[in-house]
Amino acid sequence: MELTPKIHLFGLTFDVAVMIATVVTCVVVFLIAVWGTRGRDIRPTKMQNFVEMLIEFVRGVARTGLDQKTAEKYVGFAFTLFLFMFVANQLGLILNISTEAHHAIPALGIEEGKHYAWWKSPTADINIPVVMAVTITLFAHYMGIRSGAKRYVKHYFEPFAPMVVMHIIDEIAKPVTHALRLWGNIFAGEVLILIMVKAGAIGSLPLLPWLAYSLFVGTVQAYVFTVLAIVYIGQKVSHDH
Repeated sequence: MELTPKIHLFGLTFDVAVMIATVVTCVVVFLIAVWGTRGRDIRPTKMQNFVEMLIEFVRGVARTGLDQKTAEKYVGFAFTLFLFMFVANQLGLILNISTEAHHAIPALGIEEGKHYAWWKSPTADINIPVVMAVTITLFAHYMGIRSGAKRYVKHYFEPFAPMVVMHIIDEIAKPVTHALRLWGNIFAGEVLILIMVKAGAIGSLPLLPWLAYSLFVGTVQAYVFTVLAIVYIGQKVSHDH
């Protein structure tokens, strides 16, 4: 991947390209939600029809890991998560902003004479999938404790006490695989796109089919990430788990 401007603050490193793309993703999701629900009439607009279809699709996703009554509580969560992941996965496909530095900018880690990318899919950076996967895992545990602390603790010792070790390993593995599956697919896709672009005329031949395939992969990964989030939550809040 190309170099990106970075800000070092309080001992942490912030990728400027990821920050910009993440803000844009949030704005796009917000605008779609507002546009799709604003001024609803008896005869809905095409955009409202699209959003309603998407909500029904997400409602079906929520019901894959939750009972019908509980699923309704998480439709908004699943809708927002799927839309965010879908947009975040596609940003690096539709635009590439890269500049050559004629002057060094130490505050952004920019060195003179090098090229820097100012735009990429947020999910192509390992930090975004990891943070989201860990947050979803913590949220699932919180909801599990809230729905019944005694039952939540008890399931770690089922079917017998020594299984607690396997349950703990399983809980650690969930956010790891949840994040790496998403990041690996999106990162690999953008690396190949960059290679094709730099290859010139030869690389341009397979570029269009690969962009179409990457669009499909980004959509599938948004779906898989959302389904797994609902399944993990369902495992914690389901009383028959």
